[in-house]
Amino acid sequence: MTAVGLMVLALMDFDTSFYAIAGTLVMLGVGFALFSSPNMNAIMGAVSPRYYGTASGTVGTMRLIGQMVSMALVTVIFSMVIGKTAMFPLNYEQFLKSMHVCLVIFTGFCSAGIVFSLFRGTMQRE
Repeated sequence: MTAVGLMVLALMDFDTSFYAIAGTLVMLGVGFALFSSPNMNAIMGAVSPRYYGTASGTVGTMRLIGQMVSMALVTVIFSMVIGKTAMFPLNYEQFLKSMHVCLVIFTGFCSAGIVFSLFRGTMQRE
């Protein structure tokens, strides 16, 4: 649901209604909620109880690194497409183009995450 939501956002344009945007954001939130808990359960189930703190800390660190890399990527793409200028109605088209590029890239990242998640294997209990 998250990958589909990102792609739907990437296909939106100036004429997209508020309700379509809000509905897509709800779909993104639900998709993330449906993935996040089972993924964390799989991670924590893959380690012995004495390593729960390490596993949890590693997940948090990876999440923050992902957020930082995403923001850096967005910044680079925005600066390449929009340039060094303030946002005015004159450059809204470049803003939308840079958003499209970012959302397509993030859809790819999300799809790669789906593939890795599907092939992570089965849990083995000690």
